[in-house]
Amino acid sequence: MQELEKEIQPKCLTCSARAISIFNDLNPEEIKNIEEISSCQLYKKGETLFNEGAYPRGIFCVQSGKIKVSQTGLDGKDQIVHLIHDGNIMGHRAILGEDTYSCSAVAMEDSTVCFISKIPFYNMVEKSAKLALKIAHLLSDELKEAERKITDTAQRPVRDRIAQGLLTLKRNYGLEADGVTINLIVKREELANIASTTRETATRLLYELQDKGIIELVGKKIKILDEQKLKSRS
Repeated sequence: MQELEKEIQPKCLTCSARAISIFNDLNPEEIKNIEEISSCQLYKKGETLFNEGAYPRGIFCVQSGKIKVSQTGLDGKDQIVHLIHDGNIMGHRAILGEDTYSCSAVAMEDSTVCFISKIPFYNMVEKSAKLALKIAHLLSDELKEAERKITDTAQRPVRDRIAQGLLTLKRNYGLEADGVTINLIVKREELANIASTTRETATRLLYELQDKGIIELVGKKIKILDEQKLKSRS
């Protein structure tokens, strides 16, 4: 893990991201315990939180920001496997499986991320049946999502996967104040990774969608002009 830019005092009780995280049902005493055992850091855009193959020291919980989690393929290229946002946790599978990280995590924009060390996290899970059940549900949801992605990659045309990728970005990160622009600077290569295709193909299909009036490309920003038509293609 790289040198961290800035340490921030955790305030779990008033953290808006906690309400949508696995920690949302904890009682005040448990929340206070999280504050005592966690530390929060600011990661600058492009900074690495952890690297594939490294041994985990704990779990990460995103307070604010956007993180991409990617895995290196046989061809040496990175494949984005998860898009992380407020309230999401990372590193839990490696910790619970007592394994190395299977992926790397990089900040897509300046992000505030809290960290809980391995042993204190284990102790929390052992003491809280609610938290243990939340983690079980999370692992189940992640498995279902992985199975869906395998099926989509094998059976869906790449045009459908590009449309689905854009809708996924909207669902995860929302829209800007204009109500149409995806709230994320999207590199063509990153969208290609999400859709399991090449950058060239992703770029060509984006221009096709733009020509049909479904989206508009503004630099690295993407506007969804006709969500219904985009959904029909996904």
